[in-house]
Amino acid sequence: MKKLLMLGIVLFIFTGCNEKNEEAEGQGNKEMEGHWEGEIQIPNQPLNILVDFQSGEEWTGTITIPAQNVTDFSLTEIDTNEGSVSFQMPLPGQSVQFDGKLEGEQLSGTFTQNGQTFPFLLRKGEKEAKEEEGDFLSIETSTGKLYGELLVPEKEESYPVALIIPGSGPTDRNGNSQGAGNNDSLKLLAESLADKGVASLRYDKRGAGKNINAVTGNSEMRFEVFIDDAKQWLETLEDDKRFTNIAVIGHSQGSLVGMMASGAETTEAFISLAGAGQTIDHVLEKQLGDSLPEDLFKESQTILGKMREGETVPDVSQALQGVFSPDVQPFLLSWMAYDPAEQLAELDVPTLIVNGTNDIQVPESEAELLKKAEPEAELMLVEGMNHVLKEAPKDRDGNLATYTNPDLPLADGLVEGIIDFLNQHGFEK
Repeated sequence: MKKLLMLGIVLFIFTGCNEKNEEAEGQGNKEMEGHWEGEIQIPNQPLNILVDFQSGEEWTGTITIPAQNVTDFSLTEIDTNEGSVSFQMPLPGQSVQFDGKLEGEQLSGTFTQNGQTFPFLLRKGEKEAKEEEGDFLSIETSTGKLYGELLVPEKEESYPVALIIPGSGPTDRNGNSQGAGNNDSLKLLAESLADKGVASLRYDKRGAGKNINAVTGNSEMRFEVFIDDAKQWLETLEDDKRFTNIAVIGHSQGSLVGMMASGAETTEAFISLAGAGQTIDHVLEKQLGDSLPEDLFKESQTILGKMREGETVPDVSQALQGVFSPDVQPFLLSWMAYDPAEQLAELDVPTLIVNGTNDIQVPESEAELLKKAEPEAELMLVEGMNHVLKEAPKDRDGNLATYTNPDLPLADGLVEGIIDFLNQHGFEK
């Protein structure tokens, strides 16, 4: 079976019981409030989960799944009725439901994800207080505060800085996506830059990490939100007297975001890491062609054809809901409106285009399209590097295995090439 490399275009679907027994609910409130620990009994690999409930005018709650890089994710539709408890959790492109029975300090029942059902068991416990390590900056947005982690060189008072913009989907500041395991690519990049005298600010996408709750509903979400976030971060760095020159490093989707947020007034250099050279519909079509069975690929081509005409498609197969759900299509249309090649040609700052020769998501031909659009840009192809910036084999399974291995170092030559480029353009102290 082929694996589909999702771009993080997601639909959150919820279904639940709205009927409440007020008397029973009042009794359940006291018992259910607090911290719960346990597991979902997935065959051969029990999945540890941590759940916290708080009572008030309405129930609120969060879930943490360490193995899937999910931390304090907000729960919805929390309901109690005569000792029964149900709550829902949005995951990328999936519908997730918990239905259980509360018995003293134990909550057990069934976990349902896209039609598959497994038992779960939670026990009442005490939540450990944890301090977030790192130095964080923040910006205010219409949907709440966003946080970014600042990493600076040791024993320096002023330094150049790079804004590192993550790729598509609910990707955190370390380059890891919920449910996909950890590779720590962007964390390793930030640490390597600091070792070379360059500070960095990297931030979680909306819906991930510390910014997990600063989300916009699918039907209202537009690509411009990401651009505005990046612009605000650049303004924050520009106003900070510790920083000299500013570079933007955009990975994957972050490449397009970065080139549109950058400008001569805030940016001295731009670096595209594994960024597409054509509109997202063409990139999607190639990825889906490599991963879908023929019938679903034909359906995806039909959908993309309609969307290229500016239309949305109301009827989408369940298997394609994660990419083309009707709620997500307006966001896709807003993304498709921007051609990376055209945007890069308009960017008037020194530019480095980086791609790996073994990238199975964004091949080196995409980097060549960007180079063609902006001949003055430098092009660096890193031999053997894949989409998560690690050395990887060309075969698909071996390549994907690196996506979940944070112990692998960054590909040889990547950091050295970035530093050489930055130094050529005035970033060397």
